[in-house]
Amino acid sequence: MVVPEPNALNSSLLYRSLGNRYPVATRAEGVYIWDAQGKRYLDFSGSAAVNLIGHGVPEVLDAVAEQAGKLEFVHSSQFTTEVAEQFAEELLKFAGSSFYGGRVFFTCGGSESVETALKLARQYQVEIGRPERFRTISRTQSYHGATLGALAASGNQRRRQIYLPMVKDPEAFGHISLPYCYRCAYGCDGSGCCAVQYANELERAIEESRGTVAAFIAEPVSGATLGAAVPPQGYWQRVRQICLENEVLLIADEVMTGCGRTGRNFAMEHWGISPDILVLAKGLSSGYMPLGAVIASKQVVNALEEGSGHFAHGFTYNAHPLAVAAGRAVLQQTHPMQLVSAANSDLPHSVANTLALELARLRACNSVGDVRGIGLLRGVEFVSDKQTKAPFAAEMNFSGKVAEASAGRGVLVYPMQGCVDGTAGDHLLIAPPAVIKKDQIAPACAALKESIVEVESEIKGNSR
Repeated sequence: MVVPEPNALNSSLLYRSLGNRYPVATRAEGVYIWDAQGKRYLDFSGSAAVNLIGHGVPEVLDAVAEQAGKLEFVHSSQFTTEVAEQFAEELLKFAGSSFYGGRVFFTCGGSESVETALKLARQYQVEIGRPERFRTISRTQSYHGATLGALAASGNQRRRQIYLPMVKDPEAFGHISLPYCYRCAYGCDGSGCCAVQYANELERAIEESRGTVAAFIAEPVSGATLGAAVPPQGYWQRVRQICLENEVLLIADEVMTGCGRTGRNFAMEHWGISPDILVLAKGLSSGYMPLGAVIASKQVVNALEEGSGHFAHGFTYNAHPLAVAAGRAVLQQTHPMQLVSAANSDLPHSVANTLALELARLRACNSVGDVRGIGLLRGVEFVSDKQTKAPFAAEMNFSGKVAEASAGRGVLVYPMQGCVDGTAGDHLLIAPPAVIKKDQIAPACAALKESIVEVESEIKGNSR
């Protein structure tokens, strides 16, 4: 049976974009998704940097089915479950020695995980006798989630602007710059000499707060908002030092970068840094079930245990048995499937290394200003002029048009706008599953290049 493509006129769903026509996805396997018309798409963005293990892995599906056959749901205020206890223990080991003695709080996704981390950081400060500490510092051009608290912490102007009046106390959140060497605020030439200057913005923000900062939250490598901009060496080391000196908790938002995506268990390992709180989602279950997690260090947990003895927070579906069963099965497959090593672009024969080399060829396109990233998290930024780095006009939606043309060629990428100033600036995020093959990467990059050239030609033709 042929399923008609729904649109805003005949669908009962409230779409993200009400004027779009969406193909109906019917099945998926490995790195491919098929729609109802039989068209095959290569999932070159892992949907939204979600899927690392690939689609349709039997061991994950079987684990969910087995758990569903035993116990589908209990409330965490009344019961714990064997699968949640086991997964928490295994996840702490995966997080490394810095989190020995810590604990895990499971959620249903990244936004919930960020909300949990923000509340946990606040309660920690109260428990240790510092109730005046309530502020969270984050960075401009960051994105931490869609709920009001997570959105308030975010610096993504396009997503948060209309909701700012709903944030009860905007002073609870402050923002500093983040390293973006392609458009460096300190005039570096990509050498990374700006690392300390960017980090010292945090020190100044803490000083200006007069002792009210509870935590600093940031993505180790920028995600969708800035398209995989990697900070220069020395940045994270200095940030960690500042947090320790000022007794401010460091929250690493590894929703997009964690669970092997960058070629390490967690991206912070690239700089030898251990945060106080880890925020996870996306790759944690690779999208098989809605799942997120917050990993708290022993120091944070001890403050609650020795203080009030409870965490003043919770969700109906946190530690959902089916979701944690999916996450546990994904984690158990991570080593035998060699997902982390496949995502390690430092290894010369890895698929991540091949991806980096193939994407670099896009620099030959007239509109490609920068190609950046790490592991299997890559960004391509578009400009109207390579010399001046001038962006395309926002209303032109250059990245969206490229993504549409690429999907027409059977390659899915993740378009974003606003990387320059929150409104202007187009880029794509490339984040395929780690099970992608080398011989699948070159054709996908070739299709993407054809799509870029097509949009370039269309715009050039319209300007005449």
